[in-house]
Amino acid sequence: MSDSEPNVVLGPFSAPGARPIPWSAVSAILDAAEVFWLTTVRPDGRPHVTPLLAGWSLGGLCFTTGGRERKAHNLDRNPRCVLTTGTNALTGTDVVIEGVASVVAGRSERERAVADLEGKYGPHMTDPEGTWYGLGAAVVAGDVRLYRVAPTVGFAFGKLPTASQTRYTWPDR
Repeated sequence: MSDSEPNVVLGPFSAPGARPIPWSAVSAILDAAEVFWLTTVRPDGRPHVTPLLAGWSLGGLCFTTGGRERKAHNLDRNPRCVLTTGTNALTGTDVVIEGVASVVAGRSERERAVADLEGKYGPHMTDPEGTWYGLGAAVVAGDVRLYRVAPTVGFAFGKLPTASQTRYTWPDR
């Protein structure tokens, strides 16, 4: 999944006896997650949060948006953002990835990311009756923006039965 493995440290807010969650486990969560929440900052400083599809590709989390959408305007002004996913329960693991978003400009990179997203979301993107059918072609053509969030820091929050907070940092960023 990752082009570079992060450093992994158990955080101070973990329960006694907790162990750090390995990056491989977080990678599996990111691969399986269908919905992510993107947080950006509006020009006036207020947060903006929206659900979207995302997948790990090109060494970061990739997602799409139209150039006129609020998240695109926010990222044009301030590329720092946060993507979160996890469970809506007191068990399992929640994941937070903080980073810097940039538009993927190269056609070959867009093609690779689209292949990864279509592999993840399958018929939702590839079947003519799928909700996002045609999105891949629009991304490759450059008609829809493709963003890559280069992670700077990440967290995994393990919940019941043992609470843990694991921090991930990427040495090359």
